[in-house]
Amino acid sequence: MKRDHGGGLDAAIAEFGGTRKTWLDLSTGINPDAYPLPDLPHDAWTALPDQAALDRLIDAARALWNVPAGAAILPTHGASAPIARIPSRAKSSRVLIPQPTYNEHAAAFEACGIEVIASGEADTKVMVNPNNPDGRYWGKDDLTAALNIVDESFGDVDPNRTLIQYSDRPDTLVLKSFGKFWGLAGLRLGFVVGHPDHINPLRDTLGPWSVSGPALAIGAKAFSDHAWNAQTRAHLQQGSDRLDTLMTTNGAQLVGGTTLFRLYEVDNATAWQRKLAQHHVWSRIFPYSDTYLRLGLPAADRWGHLENALS
Repeated sequence: MKRDHGGGLDAAIAEFGGTRKTWLDLSTGINPDAYPLPDLPHDAWTALPDQAALDRLIDAARALWNVPAGAAILPTHGASAPIARIPSRAKSSRVLIPQPTYNEHAAAFEACGIEVIASGEADTKVMVNPNNPDGRYWGKDDLTAALNIVDESFGDVDPNRTLIQYSDRPDTLVLKSFGKFWGLAGLRLGFVVGHPDHINPLRDTLGPWSVSGPALAIGAKAFSDHAWNAQTRAHLQQGSDRLDTLMTTNGAQLVGGTTLFRLYEVDNATAWQRKLAQHHVWSRIFPYSDTYLRLGLPAADRWGHLENALS
């Protein structure tokens, strides 16, 4: 299966010119106004990560997400690491992944020889919550399989819609991503939350020190910064409202999304992408739709770049 993602800015530069500094990359759903990096102790860089640092991060995550006491938390080097490993432990010949959605899950299951279906019944089910790209949310009644994998990589924009309260059940695994909401995707920090019977074997497959010392320290600090988290949610809501107004004024129709990315219906998605690219704005289109265009938010000081490209 072709793994189609946002990004790919180097290819856009090769075709349309410019440099990374002159481009506005809106093809991903990463917060453009990232969490400010704290000062780190020297040994965060020079020593192997210790158990105390790992425990601080896990404790901060448990408090932030209100993780049930019976669920275990496994920090990972990005959410993509467990996405690639979970299928081999699913013990299923078929997985239900409702479409359209983030395609890395299907690619990982297919790589393990597991049939992927978009509707019907299966022992394993994957739900992206909120869904990428249309922002659909799932609920308790959707946890219908023997193993439900709930990918909440974008879930921190609205903590009230999480399904993590069910992560102590043997039938539910919840994935979390640090890079999206906190805007530090290069740090490569993710989490799997679930019953210890799932988490302990997965931990063994990742091996020791799968998360770097700087990631442990920065994650713990960011999770505990409740003021920044609340301010950021409000800021993202304002930004997504502004983007909707800008795009609908220019002829696009809102389909959905989250406050980190918005999905629009346009007459010709490829033409829109190329028009924006001529002004060094990179957007996201999809191989399964000729009309879907997805945009992330510009940073606070880059809105003029998008406005000029549209005008």
